[in-house]
Amino acid sequence: MKRTGAGVLIGTGVVAAVIGFAIDQILTAAGRATFTPVLTLPILLVLLGGVILVLALPIRRAIRGAGQVANPFRALRIAVLAKASSIVGVGVGGAAVGLAVFVLSRPVEPPLGSLSAILATVAAGAALTAAALVAERWCTIRKDDDDDSAGPDVGPDAAPHL
Repeated sequence: MKRTGAGVLIGTGVVAAVIGFAIDQILTAAGRATFTPVLTLPILLVLLGGVILVLALPIRRAIRGAGQVANPFRALRIAVLAKASSIVGVGVGGAAVGLAVFVLSRPVEPPLGSLSAILATVAAGAALTAAALVAERWCTIRKDDDDDSAGPDVGPDAAPHL
């Protein structure tokens, strides 16, 4: 599995920001109130980042040689969860950036409650992304020397054992 690349994160953030801006633009054009994230969303994003770090910590300890054996399947599952969480964090944070740009670009000053919820969501999305990237790095198991040399039964052209 390849680590999450900066291009994926930047692309997701830009697309999410455009979508967040467009949502508020469409709502305002229809005469409705702008979208404001619920105050529990930033709390849940930060909690998710903490849970991912707690799940990745035993893998990190095992890799660093604390006397435990790292389970590669568990490491992979946590790494995939971390990768997905980093993309979700960038997506939610990017959408909140789009909402903030829309609200701050209006001639009327936004209510403090809605702006604070949007900014808290941006910060929580960034925190989730950072925690997920750290957890993904913690779950990287170095390659064994045995993995470099493929035997005669390994490879795309090898016949399956029946």
